Formats: sequence, structure tokens, C-alpha cells
Amino acid sequence: MWRDHYNLETRSAGTSPNAKKTISVNDIKWADIILVMEGKHKNKIIAKFKQLVKHKTIIVLNIPDNYKFMDEDLVDIFKTMSPEYF
Repeated sequence: MWRDHYNLETRSAGTSPNAKKTISVNDIKWADIILVMEGKHKNKIIAKFKQLVKHKTIIVLNIPDNYKFMDEDLVDIFKTMSPEYF
């Protein structure tokens, strides 16, 4: 959703092994800030990449992870939250 933002470089990845793209070591190293939808996602990332995320900012958006990719309602939620984080 923020792919075309003039001031951001973004990547998307999931924490589930069934995700289209699962978060990797390279993703963690590359990121300045990591946004997750739920606390359980943050916990999974910390458990899997404990040393790598030690000095990373992980923001939990507190959005239930029950939306399909680019769902209009989810996009609207992100748009209203964006100024808070960027």
C-alpha cells in the first residue's frame, strides 16, 4: 500500500509459514521499522530473530489479521493510521 510513497521503501512479508512471502533475515536487516498487525506477530518475530530485532522498532498496529490482501476496509484503516507512523 505504501509502495509508491515518495519517501518510503517498503516490503511485505508474513510470519506464517503459509504466507506468500515469509519474513526473512534479510528483511529484518533491511528494515528500519517493522509494522505488524497483531501482538502475536511481534512475538513470533522476536522469537525467531531475537538478536536481529534487538535494536529494531516493531510497531503493533492492533488490527485483527482477518482481512484479505488489499481489502478496501483494511486499506482505509491503514490510510487513517499512516500519519501517526510516518
